[in-house]
Amino acid sequence: MAENTWNISVNLMDYQDQLSLKTEAGKRYVWDAIRKKWLVFQPEEMVRQLIIHFLIAEKGVPRPRIAVEKGLYINQQFRRTDIIVYDQSVKPFLLIECKAPSVPISEGVFRQIAHYNMALKVPNLWVSNGPDNYACAIDFAAESFSFLSSIPSFPTNL
Repeated sequence: MAENTWNISVNLMDYQDQLSLKTEAGKRYVWDAIRKKWLVFQPEEMVRQLIIHFLIAEKGVPRPRIAVEKGLYINQQFRRTDIIVYDQSVKPFLLIECKAPSVPISEGVFRQIAHYNMALKVPNLWVSNGPDNYACAIDFAAESFSFLSSIPSFPTNL
């Protein structure tokens, strides 16, 4: 697990007013502006939707460059990534793993995103449970990584 010194201060709750919510038959739903559908409002989904609003508002990510729950096969097993941000050349730029606020960001969470990234080769990773946020840059040539002090901004000049 990462040391707390690498925990990036990201106040995702600043974006809670931007969430579109509704209640139907006693269930709460949130509108996903990327997938354009109502989803059951679970804690992990809340984190995912807050991150989407953060990416658009703070990091300048255009909506068409965000993919949510994109499927991929790893060792012949189907998996879904939480969020992938693609750069202007439509190459994966940022891979994001979301957890519910009650789920601690552990070594297992990093292992999960690293496992996904073996297939995707994304240069930047972000894991979040809402309050805790860790980002790192991957150096594939050196087979190493380094923690970042902020969430990478969308690259505008490629």
